[in-house]
Parts: sequence; C-alpha cells; structure tokens
Amino acid sequence: MKGQPRVLGIVLAGGEGKRLWPLTADRAKPAVPFAGNYRLVDFVLSNLVNAGFHRLCVLTQYKSHSLDRHISTTWRLSNVLGQYVTPVPAQQRLGPRWYTGSADAIYQSLNLVHDEDPDYIAVFGADHVYRMDPGQMLERHIETGAGVTVAGIRVPRAEARAFGCIDSDETGKITRFLEKPADPPAVPDDPDVTFASMGNYLFSTGALLDALRADAANKDSVHDMGGDIIPMLVSTGEAYVYDFADNQVPGETERDRGYWRDVGTLDAYYDAHMDLVSVHPVFNLYNQKWPIRTATPPLPPAKFVNSGSATESIVGPGTIVSGARVVDSVISADVTIEDGAVVEGSVLLPGARVGKGATVRRAILDKNVTVADGTTLGVDLEADRARYTVSSSGVVVLGKGASTA
Repeated sequence: MKGQPRVLGIVLAGGEGKRLWPLTADRAKPAVPFAGNYRLVDFVLSNLVNAGFHRLCVLTQYKSHSLDRHISTTWRLSNVLGQYVTPVPAQQRLGPRWYTGSADAIYQSLNLVHDEDPDYIAVFGADHVYRMDPGQMLERHIETGAGVTVAGIRVPRAEARAFGCIDSDETGKITRFLEKPADPPAVPDDPDVTFASMGNYLFSTGALLDALRADAANKDSVHDMGGDIIPMLVSTGEAYVYDFADNQVPGETERDRGYWRDVGTLDAYYDAHMDLVSVHPVFNLYNQKWPIRTATPPLPPAKFVNSGSATESIVGPGTIVSGARVVDSVISADVTIEDGAVVEGSVLLPGARVGKGATVRRAILDKNVTVADGTTLGVDLEADRARYTVSSSGVVVLGKGASTA
C-alpha cells in the first residue's frame, strides 16, 4: 500500500454506566472525572491521537451534554489539515429509535464512514484506563490481512470468567470468541492465562461494512460489537488477536507497562485511583513521552496552610488544605479541606468541600459534594448505608452536589 493508510477512529461512548451510579446519575460514563483533571474518555483519545490517528468520532447517547462539551472544548485538532475529534450524538437516522447496541450505533452512523472513505476503522471503547499505541496494532492487522483484529490482554484464567474471552491458534487467528465462559480458554503459550478482550477493535473497512449490514438484517441479533459482530467474523476466519503484551509505549516503565483497567464499577474506579498514589505508581500519569491529554483549569497552585499536609497523594490545582491531613488519596481541582479534617484513602472530585473536624475514609465524593463539620464517612458503614451508596467492598460514595448536613 502506497502512503499512509487512512484510518477513521470511532469511540463508543454511549453506555449508561449503571454500575457506576451515582457517579453517572448526571453524566455519561466516559465523562466521569478521573485522577484529578481528566475524564475517562481522555485516555482512549490520547492513545489514538498520540498514535497519529487524527480523524476521530465519539458516538454518544445517554446524558451526553458534559461529555460533548468536554470534547468540543478540550479536543481541538487542526481542521486545516483535516484533523478532528468530534462528538456525534444519536441522530435516529434510521427512524425514531435510539441505538439498540454498539453495533447499531455504528450502523446508524455509517455516513461518517462514507464521508471519510477510510482504509481501516478503529473502534475503541471509552471507559478504560491505560496507555497503548494503536499504530502497532494497525501494523499487525495489515500484516495478517485480517478483517478484524481484537486487542487481547493476558489475564489469569481464574479471573477471566468476567470478560469476553478469545481462543486463538499459534498464528493469532481467533477460533472462538466466548462471552464470560465458565472455563476460559488458555493462550497457546501459557495454560494458566487467557486472552480477555479489551474492547478495542481494528477493522478493514469492507469487512466491517459487510458485517454491520448482515447484523442489521438479523432479527435475532442484539446488535453488539463483542456479542455479534466479532463472532460473525470469527466464523468466517477473518478475526485475529493482538497481544497487548507486545505493545510498547515510549516512556513506560517495567512497573506500569501493560497496565489496563476496566473502571466500570465503583470498586474498580476506586482501585484504579489507588493505583496512582504510591511512590512508584502502578500507572504513571507523569510519562510525558506518551501524555494523557486534557484541559487544565485556570486555577492557582494547590496550597497547604496551618500545617495542612498531604502524603502519598495527588492534589489538584486550586485546592486548599488548611490544618487538615490527607493520606493515600486523589484530590481533584478546587477542593477545600478545612482545619482538623482527615481524608484517608479517598477520591475527591472537583469542587468538593470537607468541613472542620470531619473524617472521610475510603470514600468517593463527586463534584461539589459538601461534608459538614464533624461528619464521619467510612467509619460506621451501617450508618453510611442508610444515607449513601456503599460499594460491595465498603467504599462510601456521595453523588454530585450531595451534602451531609
């Protein structure tokens, strides 16, 4: 093939995110803040843009206003060079109905494909935390001549039952694609490990178009990418797996290489934040050779007064810690923590306020939450369950704008 292949990126960002409630009560899951200034969608967009994929459409549906605004104001590429990142709301192009599944979302948006006429289409999910160079995946896809290449991450077989699992031969051709199997298949070179699908796919355009049309005509389909489209291409011998372990990102360390987290539940979201705060973090936000891009709010630096302190923590701009102690926590921008308060092992999203003498342990406070003076969270879980959301592992979660007063 002469010249650079023409790639269109489609980011699927239309899920409701029910398992992240109440963080998704007022926003789409990809718009949920993460690690201070970021939104979850920033990770996939950064990976695609860093790899040189500069024509990106983000398909949205539920509660998409804040997500649309974030993309429109943060992700501005050069239109002069034909580069763009654009949110695409559900348009009901095939009649008065919303998307019935991820495959239907793309089928209803085929005008985007026809307008660009790409050689390849990258279809990536919008709610995972990771670094990846999709360009290396594209190279493998072209080498094999596949109709679709599915990114697979190696996970212990005992943990793979929660994922879509890939059974492949020694050449990488996928022989079976199994949704949450009781007995996950092993990878060819390790009997104790399974390829779990990362929800990232690279298609040859013709193969995707043919599969989408066949799927749209199938009345028994639920029109899902992982549940319907990928198995269809597996059955025709056109699907290959890409081993995420082969992906190398500039600036990565041995400790954070291969990091990938699905943050679709409250506990997974919390655990991913805790991965950030150690001295040598499991996931390193500070790799400037493969930056995670976002907009930085116009706020002053964080300030610590009256012997306020933060250890093993991330603290965002505009935050004031006054006579309070913060430990093992991720504190976003424009947070105030007042005299005598203690915040331990917690995630505070922008604009949160913790009053004097309050104690916050193993909690997630959404935007503009107010914790009144003297309040305790995460100390008496039975009392917390009566008023707030408490995850299965005991993380107390207060939704956007909530107050303990």
